[in-house]
Amino acid sequence: MADNRILTFTDKKKLEEQLAQLNEEKKRVAEEIQVARGFGDLSENAEYDAAKAKEAEVYGNIARIEAELRTATFVDDSVVDTTTAALGTVVRVLEIFSEDDQEESEYTLVGFTEADPMKGYISNESPLGIALCDTDGKGTGAKVGDIVEANTPGGIVKLKVLSIRKR
Repeated sequence: MADNRILTFTDKKKLEEQLAQLNEEKKRVAEEIQVARGFGDLSENAEYDAAKAKEAEVYGNIARIEAELRTATFVDDSVVDTTTAALGTVVRVLEIFSEDDQEESEYTLVGFTEADPMKGYISNESPLGIALCDTDGKGTGAKVGDIVEANTPGGIVKLKVLSIRKR
């Protein structure tokens, strides 16, 4: 978990939904533990051990999401300024791999819960998102005409920003 993540209100809603599901799961796991206790000797009770392991996982996930909600900074991506690339914007770029290898792409900058690279939804925490995004709210994101470098697992990729719009 990154400290002080910048997330959208959509991310917040998704995290709150996950938390609600985990709290329901916590109740089901407590019931499973009670049933498993009825099977006898806890030292040789596989059902009890499995239920306790599941309980630990659920409680760990609850703690992680609660910490995320407590420490994140949430932004309203419906009122973004399109002068810089930021959460809630769609950025059309020219990816420059070499002088002969260039490709236009379009990315929607989102928080980590919405990220889906196959659909062009990239997190502000991904290599491309870091290179493009205004992560501090001070207008430091890429602007139309800027060329930024993204340090991707496949190597450095240059991105020329062609346009920015609201999603």
